[in-house]
Amino acid sequence: MPIPEKHEYLSELCDTLSRRWPDNRTVNLVCHGHSVPSGYACTPLVDPFHAYPHLMYRTLAQRFPYAVINIIVTAIGGENSVLGAARFREDVLCHQPDLITIDYGLNDRGVTPEQAEAAWRQMIEDALNRKIPVILLTPSWDQTWFAQSEEWHALEQHTEQIRRLAGEYRVALADSFAAYEKEVSGHGDLLNLLSHWNHPSPLGHELIARELTAWFPAR
Repeated sequence: MPIPEKHEYLSELCDTLSRRWPDNRTVNLVCHGHSVPSGYACTPLVDPFHAYPHLMYRTLAQRFPYAVINIIVTAIGGENSVLGAARFREDVLCHQPDLITIDYGLNDRGVTPEQAEAAWRQMIEDALNRKIPVILLTPSWDQTWFAQSEEWHALEQHTEQIRRLAGEYRVALADSFAAYEKEVSGHGDLLNLLSHWNHPSPLGHELIARELTAWFPAR
């Protein structure tokens, strides 16, 4: 099944973000995942203010100037979706999120596709059962692209699985993988999108943030 329309999926949330005081309220957006949303750059350097959760916050604050927005990062560097799913209810749902983003594709090469699929399904279903909208992220690229190695092809496999899950559950998709592909195929240099062998640069994070904020049409 196709993913939802960008102008429809978060319509109710965008209406909430558009409300002015005293009719507005605090809106909690939770970014769950691994080192990329955590803000890791050239490990062990952490640069959260150039990472996509902060960039998303800045764009949404400009787009919805009357909104009170909390960006809550529950990501842990080095974690895969199996570990992320195990703490999802305790560490993510406890924040009463209005939206959850999930980003584990890079590290899911450390588990089997079947294990990753089960973990992603658990997190998606836990959110949807509580009527919380979800944005799934495909992975950003890393330097395994240069060698077209087995690791790279595993990343492609996880990417397709995430896309399929987004269509099956009719949830939003921020296709970071496709954004990187478009940039590199347009004669961009992948190294300009990386701050480390597997972490995005500020420019790479900007590409991801654009994919996310495209789901928030201005009112």
